[in-house]
Amino acid sequence: MTNPRRSSPVVLLLTMLVVATSNAAETVQRTGSGRPNVLLIVVDDQSPLDLQIYNPASTLKTPNLDRLAAEGMVIDDARHMGSWSGAVCTPSRHMIMSGRTVWHIPQRRKRNEKTSVSPAEFVPDDLADHTLAAVFNDAGYVTMRTCKKGNSYEGANQQFTIRHDATRRGGDAETGSAWHGDRVMDFLRGRSANDDAFLVYFGFSHPHDTRDGRPEYLAEYGAVNHTDPDEPPALHPNQPVLPENYLPEHPFHHGHVNLRDEENVSGVWKRRDPATIRNELGRQFACSANIDEQVGRVIGHLESTGLLDQTIVIYTSDHGMAIGRHGLQGKQNLYEHTWRVPMIVRGPGIAPGTRANGNVYLLDLIATICELTGVEPPATNEGLSFAPVLHGKTDTVRDVQFGVYCGGTKPGMRAVKQGDWKLIEYDVLDGTVRRTQLFNLAENPSEFLIEHHSRDVVSLTGVSPERHQVNLADDPRYADQLAAMRALLLDQMELHHDPYRLWNQ
Repeated sequence: MTNPRRSSPVVLLLTMLVVATSNAAETVQRTGSGRPNVLLIVVDDQSPLDLQIYNPASTLKTPNLDRLAAEGMVIDDARHMGSWSGAVCTPSRHMIMSGRTVWHIPQRRKRNEKTSVSPAEFVPDDLADHTLAAVFNDAGYVTMRTCKKGNSYEGANQQFTIRHDATRRGGDAETGSAWHGDRVMDFLRGRSANDDAFLVYFGFSHPHDTRDGRPEYLAEYGAVNHTDPDEPPALHPNQPVLPENYLPEHPFHHGHVNLRDEENVSGVWKRRDPATIRNELGRQFACSANIDEQVGRVIGHLESTGLLDQTIVIYTSDHGMAIGRHGLQGKQNLYEHTWRVPMIVRGPGIAPGTRANGNVYLLDLIATICELTGVEPPATNEGLSFAPVLHGKTDTVRDVQFGVYCGGTKPGMRAVKQGDWKLIEYDVLDGTVRRTQLFNLAENPSEFLIEHHSRDVVSLTGVSPERHQVNLADDPRYADQLAAMRALLLDQMELHHDPYRLWNQ
């Protein structure tokens, strides 16, 4: 009998080659093209803090997203780079589709708006030909898209070989999120494991306002589709509680006058009272629960057809949302609840139940998906692949993250984060509002302000912040840290060709 420990090197090599060839043949037979599929799920206006995987205190139930997280990786520090428009989703989706930074994407700009640098000179004329679907079409993938209409990158959207776009924000199957789910299910039902690989952009119109949820989900979260601007909705015990960093109003003007998302949303208007906020959170949760149901339908189908383990599944949002946090309602701010986005990734080579900081942008998605699928990224790409994070080789892909909001009065807001430290600068309303906020997010993750320490606010939220949990910008003990963060912010503005400068630069 031959001792396997003493087999000749030639025998061992031949054995290894046979096994490798057999495995490779099995893989090709199993996946058709031998390449993984991609399911990119993008929701509209969802803060990571809505989800229990980021905020255990949340009452939103998302069993299918919880499953994705348990079977894949959760990225804690994923962000959009920012916006030059009150419709924050517009530049965000341009960045997702193109892999370009915020000042290097096509813009809709007023003719009389003057800047020190013209961002148009940094946008390739043929950029649409190098966007997500175009790249994967060239690689032999079948590309399919469903999403809302508008506030997106039309040149990139046109590249999908199959496209079903419509805005669906109603409260039933035909007018709500199930419509998008049906489009993806119809596409998948016609496919088998031996077909060419696919890339599906599974976009939703919700939970963006108007948040008309399905009746059963509205009831679960104690919410109603409120229509009276003169009276707050009724309180209900099933409604989500106020966010711990709720304020009845922001301490100073955010710089965008008559902003729709702040003042003119049906059910919200200018109200910031607890009843309105709790009802609107309930509506948000109802819409998000419906999204989770649709994600579950698709994941279940992939699993039943043997395609799930051949598919990279990515779940994210175009940006976060305030809904009462810091006295704000919309997405036109750079607090963590709005600057951050959820990011869950499941797929081959990703260890189940893992987490990483990541320090990723949405614009990194193209580079990452390309690396995970073996597709060459476009030459126009500026993002970084976070595949090494997903494979456990590193915790982050960059040291610094930079944020922009100047959809209102200019220059607007800027943010920079490095390690635990975060700086936000405000220069709005023709220089009449100039404020600075400095936070240590390890010590003050909710970005509490002195206003959160008010007895009246504490009585509403039931949360008593620690004494040190405040804006540290005016504390002389942190003067050196403030100076360092301001220098870092200017470096990032210059690096990304920001056409504006703040009052103190």
